[in-house]
Parts: sequence; structure tokens; C-alpha cells
Amino acid sequence: MAERSTAAVDVADNSDETSLTAEADQSTADGVAKNRERDTDSDEVQDSPRTDESGKTSPPELHSGHKLARRYRLEECVTRLDGFSSWRAVDEKLRRAVGVHILPADHARARSVLAAARSSALLGDPRFVQVLDAVEENDLVYVVHEWLPDATELTTLLAAGPLEPYDAYQMVSQISSAMAAAHREGLAHLRLNPNAVLRASTGQWRIRGLAVNAALRGVSSATPQRTDTEAIGALLYAALTQRWPYESDAYGLSGLPKDIGLIAPDQVRAGVHRGLSELSMRALVNDGATASRHESPCTTPEELVKAIGEMPRIRPPEPAFTAPPEYQHTTYQQGSYGRQTARPGAPQPVPTPPPPLQSRTGKALKWAVSALLIAALGLGSWQLADALMDQGSKNDEPKQTQTNDGNDKSPKKPPSGKPIAISGAHDFDPFGPDGSEKPSDIGKVYDDSTATYWQTDYYLSSDFGRLKSGVGVILDLGKVQQVGQVKVTFVGDTSVELRSASADAGSEPTSFDAYTKVAEGTGTTVELKPGKSVKSRYLLVWLTKLPIQADDGKWRGRMADIKVTS
Repeated sequence: MAERSTAAVDVADNSDETSLTAEADQSTADGVAKNRERDTDSDEVQDSPRTDESGKTSPPELHSGHKLARRYRLEECVTRLDGFSSWRAVDEKLRRAVGVHILPADHARARSVLAAARSSALLGDPRFVQVLDAVEENDLVYVVHEWLPDATELTTLLAAGPLEPYDAYQMVSQISSAMAAAHREGLAHLRLNPNAVLRASTGQWRIRGLAVNAALRGVSSATPQRTDTEAIGALLYAALTQRWPYESDAYGLSGLPKDIGLIAPDQVRAGVHRGLSELSMRALVNDGATASRHESPCTTPEELVKAIGEMPRIRPPEPAFTAPPEYQHTTYQQGSYGRQTARPGAPQPVPTPPPPLQSRTGKALKWAVSALLIAALGLGSWQLADALMDQGSKNDEPKQTQTNDGNDKSPKKPPSGKPIAISGAHDFDPFGPDGSEKPSDIGKVYDDSTATYWQTDYYLSSDFGRLKSGVGVILDLGKVQQVGQVKVTFVGDTSVELRSASADAGSEPTSFDAYTKVAEGTGTTVELKPGKSVKSRYLLVWLTKLPIQADDGKWRGRMADIKVTS
């Protein structure tokens, strides 16, 4: 087996400081002691502050209910190790769940953690879990990031079995392209493992802990691109085989048998997609060990993206087809001239008694009713004709009348939808550093006036200076309602999407992935009409491209008015 790099060994380590699960709590005391003897970089769950290798003390014991910056209320500690702790918290200003990493300001890694968090926040790529805030305050350094309650870790997905080829293809494709974009900006992950990869409810794959995970643990690499590429190969290997591609068990997965070396996924498990198997080996082994398969190794995420692009595209599985119920054959088969005869061997049907003969009284009653109906129709026609003749004789001048005999093909104007009142709105900037975008003027978007407007911050280009994918406004309709159209008036041509939350959402969703795109358009007045029936209480009007404003020459979005109709 080819010798692995030091970075690859770090990836194989069964620990993750930002894991939002309490798996460290499940380790026994013996296991923790063994980890301490074997590797000083292993995750430890501690009940009290301790002194780390730098001689600095851990932060004081924080508790649920403690508030940072008079805004972030700590709810639950999910990890406490190596002098820092990770929490699930609530941002009371924006009423959403967030994650927080906390460490003392005099910790040996405090400066590098702050620098990594701020660099990650500037990337603004929605494929990564966003850093929302990075602050040094009251002798503490804390990093606030998104909390995605509707996302599932790859660790949890693999506990149920390996991924289907299409899902594995989507995972490696999205993760590789995201990491290639990060490396182009000089950012590396270095702790990419199944705990750091999430699948949102929309099917999108997200990466958490970019640069921050490694900074929290003091991990570095002389070849960061190779380290992250090998990590992606390990993720794909695990997704295809439900095995960790090293001898040690990790992340709830069994390692490979000892002393046999690294074998291809299609040799570990039957039915593995051959192309994906080769791709994982090209990413895992970068020293030419794949030469026997006539494939060059991939040493950077960019090369991995290129290799994926050269593969035949793996299409999603066909939807399951539900067979119609079996045709119910009649117990008779047609004989000559309509005579029905029983099939050989078929049970003899029970004869149906003929309908009773009508009595003479019944026939007389039927004729009487028919005669009355004919008489009524005749009388009505005569009265109608007489009324029309009288009306015509009273008019001195004939008037043109328009009749419709049922063959009129002129289109009829459909009735307009009923207005839906907007009960509330607020700005939405999930990819920004503080999660808000000019909240003070948000009421101007539904004040029934196009003379006033809400505007975004200014940016250096129409695509938000490549800092984020967009900003928007969340509308609260008060209750779940049928939405037929949302008409938005802007100052300047603006590209916009209409997104809706699920009708089953009990409260306002706080993550971008919880809103599904239902319409889009560009212009100063944009009518956003969903292509299918939409029922929702919460709508997101999401700006994706900004105009340059004539008065200040800066790229800004200005939303003057919003109307919602059923």
C-alpha cells in the first residue's frame, strides 16, 4: 500500500471539533484515556476547565442561558475539548438558531481562529455553512455560524447504508467544486470528514468548518490541496462502500482489514459504480499507485472537478412505477351474436332475475307527466315570443344587440386574484456577517407607495461583489394562503426570485435552504407567477442581481413596493 501523507492521517482521525452531535459523550473512560496516550489531537470531553499545551487555561465554565454580546443566548454545549467549547445557541435579534465556538482570548490559537473565521466569511459561498460573526469581547473569542436543523450529516446517512450511485456522484461533484472555489481564494479545510459534510432537505450538499475547524485544532499542512483532495476521495470511498478507507475504524464506519492495503471500492462491495470507484482511488492515492488502471492521480480539487466532468454523467434513478391493478376479466366470454357463454372451468354465474313488468298505472302516469311537460314548454315559448314583440313595438329606433350562440371564440379576461395582506416583513441576509441588511426601512416595501423604498447595502458589482449569492425580504402573510402572484416594483432593473416555505412550516424558517424557488424574473416591475400551485405563509423575495443607481453610482437593490394576490 502506498505511504499516506501526514495530512491524510489527520483526515482519518476519528474526531471533529465542530460536530454538532454528542458522539464524544459516548466514549468510555478507558477509550478517552487510550486516546490521550495515542494522540494529543484527539477529541476529549471534559467536565471542567483544564490547562492546554500552551499553558493557557480554558474559558470559564459557561452555562445554558449565558448571553454573548447581549444577543446570542447559549442553549446546549455539544463539544468541550482542547480549551474551547461549541454550543447550540439562539440569536435573539433575528430569532434563529446558530452555532457558536468559544475560546479564551489568550488561547494560543485565538488569533488564528479569528483570522480563519473572517476569511471564511468573506468567501460568501452558499455551498459552505456560513460564518455569521467573529468577535473578541470580554476576554473571549467566539465564532458564530449557521445552524441547519433540516440538514443531515453524512455520518448519519451512512449509518443506514452506502449511498446510491447518483447520490454519491452528486456529493463528490458538489463537494469538489466547492473546495476548488475555496482553494482559488486561498482557503483550505484540512478537516474534511463525514461530520463536516451535510445534505440539506433540498438535496444540496453543504460543508461546514472551512478553515475554522483546522484553526481550532491547530492543524496545518504543507500541501493543503492534496490534503483536501485525499479527504474528498475518502468521503467518496465511504459513500460507496460504507467502509472507512484506512485500517482504523472512524465515524461509525469499519476500517479495512489489516495488512491488505488500500483496495478499490468495487473490490470491497459488489455493485459499486466502476467510474466512481476509480475516481475515489485517483483522489486517495496520489503517488502513481493507480497507474495500473491507466488513470492519472488527482492532486487538487480542481483536477478532481475536471475528472468528474470527463466521466459519463450519472442520471438519477427512474421514479418507481406503480403497476395498475390487474384487469378483472368477466366470468363470461362473448359468444356468437352477443350470446354469452361461460368459460370452460369457470363457476356458473348466478342468473339475474329480469326487471319487473311495468303496470298499466305506471305507463299512464308516465304519459301524463310527458304531456304536462310538453304543454309547459309550449306555453313558455308563446309568452316569451309575445313579450319580445311588445318590446319591439315600443322602440322607435332599432338598437343593435349582441348575441352569443355559444360559438363566440373571443377570449374572456380571467378574474383577477384577490389581494393578500402582508402582516409583516423583515430583511434576510443569511450569507452576510451579521445576518441583517438595512432592517430599519423594511416597512417601506409594503406601505402601498412606490415613492419610498427599502435598499440594500452597496456593493462593488451587480453580483454582490462575489461576497454572497443574494439578499432578500421575508414576507409573513399571517396564515397559510394560496399564492397566485407577487408583483414587485424596483428602482432600476433588478433580477429577483420568489421562494416559498413549506405550507407545513410551523414557524418562520431561518435557513436559505428552507425556501424553494417557484418563480423568477428581471425588470423594474416584475410579476412573479408560480408555475404550479403554491400554498405558504412565508415568502422570500430574493434579489440575485443588482442595478447601478444613478444618484450615487453604486450597485444597490431598491425595492419600492410588493403586492401579493391569490
